[in-house]
Amino acid sequence: MHTATKPSVELDELGKFFTIAARRFDAGQAAPQMFSTAIDSAWHALVTDPDAHRDFSLHHAARELTHVEMTGHGLIDWVSAYEQVYGPLPEIWFTNVDGTVNTEALAQYRETGTVVAEWDCGPVEGGDGDGVTTR
Repeated sequence: MHTATKPSVELDELGKFFTIAARRFDAGQAAPQMFSTAIDSAWHALVTDPDAHRDFSLHHAARELTHVEMTGHGLIDWVSAYEQVYGPLPEIWFTNVDGTVNTEALAQYRETGTVVAEWDCGPVEGGDGDGVTTR
């Protein structure tokens, strides 16, 4: 098993994120924003194995998804869709790649049910062979 596909909380959440992305695309909505550096780091590791990334994407989204740059800041608008299916966002969504939890953002989410954050990437439908592109 490739290290990028070893089971982890980050990959579990990435799979859920891919499922939410597919539902949004099917509904004609914009791509969800990837605001977690910990989960995005797992995504970057996954794309180093194109076959594993394609299989993971097909399993969770029923289509190939490609990692692309898309920067922004504001309300993370897919949280309620996630909660309807999986319950509240777990702490890993508020965790940096170094393992530090943004306790302020987590507390705000738990108080208000909303997430306001910066993001620098997200998924698009389709694959170009490498899994990571810029737009």
